[in-house]
Amino acid sequence: MRLIDTHSHLYEEAFDEDLDEVIKRLEEQGVYKVLLPNVDQDTINRIHRLEQKRPDLFHAMMGLHPSNVKENYRQELDTVYSWITKRPYCAIGEIGIDLYWDCTFEKEQIIAFETQIEWAIERNLPIVIHSREAFEPICNCLKKFNKEKLCGVFHSFAGDMETAEKIFSLGDFKVGINGIVTFKNSGLDKTIAQLPIEKMVLETDAPYLTPTPHRGKRNESAYLTLIAKKIAEIKEEPIEKIVKMTTQNALELFSLG
Repeated sequence: MRLIDTHSHLYEEAFDEDLDEVIKRLEEQGVYKVLLPNVDQDTINRIHRLEQKRPDLFHAMMGLHPSNVKENYRQELDTVYSWITKRPYCAIGEIGIDLYWDCTFEKEQIIAFETQIEWAIERNLPIVIHSREAFEPICNCLKKFNKEKLCGVFHSFAGDMETAEKIFSLGDFKVGINGIVTFKNSGLDKTIAQLPIEKMVLETDAPYLTPTPHRGKRNESAYLTLIAKKIAEIKEEPIEKIVKMTTQNALELFSLG
């Protein structure tokens, strides 16, 4: 099996002590590509170093995470823009709106989100969207753009089928399915049962959202197989089919070749 983890933060300090072992484990599980979403200007060098360590395995994104939109957000955006004009990236991400913890910079988050969408459209790149307690504001932003030019992933999807259909009406979007699908009371299994495989990509969001049976521990890309296995179980399909189709979805969306 050949899997793609479309959203993983393996560049974070949580992996500094045993990164080589983490890489060995993910490769043993058939994960052959890992996509790295940027957060802010402090994570850029870490992402680039990891990509340079294994350019066959790691692929960098570039973007400003909504939770990191503060007073200096224009400076942060300038840094993002300077990098996307210097070199290629597989996506603009992780971008979006997050109103779960703090609404102080909601206006600035919207400006940052829409600005980065414009950059993605200019470069024909997918966007990777972080949405937390902000689905309607995000939809309102996306509606301002030509849906024929929008593509990407709603990262960490945990909604119902009605929400999924609304997402798909906004552009050529997929939903990122991660360890939430293995959580006993998430309710995501009901959506997955109806959701076309053609609309899914797999992700871990490591080191966060660790799938069962490892909840409470650090997540890592090797656990992507647990997510694929759970989807296969829900849809009553061979895991090989789930892996093949979601991998193809990711290859096409992110132009990974």
